Amino acid sequence: MTTPHRTADFLVIRTALAAEAVDVAALHLRARSTYYPDGVPDDGTDWPAVWREAIARSDGRVLCAVRDGHLAGLASFRTPPNAPAGTVKLFQFHVDPGHWRTGTGTALHAACAQEWRASGLHTAVLDVHIDNRRAQSFYDRLGWTPGPAHPAAPDDHHLYLRCAVPGNHPGE
Repeated sequence: MTTPHRTADFLVIRTALAAEAVDVAALHLRARSTYYPDGVPDDGTDWPAVWREAIARSDGRVLCAVRDGHLAGLASFRTPPNAPAGTVKLFQFHVDPGHWRTGTGTALHAACAQEWRASGLHTAVLDVHIDNRRAQSFYDRLGWTPGPAHPAAPDDHHLYLRCAVPGNHPGE
């Protein structure tokens, strides 16, 4: 279990709880709704069940950012199957739109990087929706770059990014 990270303005980063799956799914929907111009496609996914499963996984982590007692952000990561040694994938990273530009995302990302460092991981990867310019700018500021193994094709809906985990590389 992650030791909670306390930051200014009563922001706590901690492990998500299974009982929070409905709230996590609602935040996920609010965040995703901001970059789908025609609304989030309804593919019938039971998102609370998906989040309960992610929270319960023994091979992954779901962290949440809680600001003043309210869920403000979430991050889900694990080592993907067949990934090179030392690689972690950030599967989901969302900040509630009401908490944008408050430092919540930066603090949540820093907590993820701290966990990756502590686990000896050296490379993080993710994919970000092509229409999510806000997230692309956020990741760019944090040092994420296009993954050379996955160049974007004209019909891709996602960009594939990678980042060196600070502190886990020779010379750092």
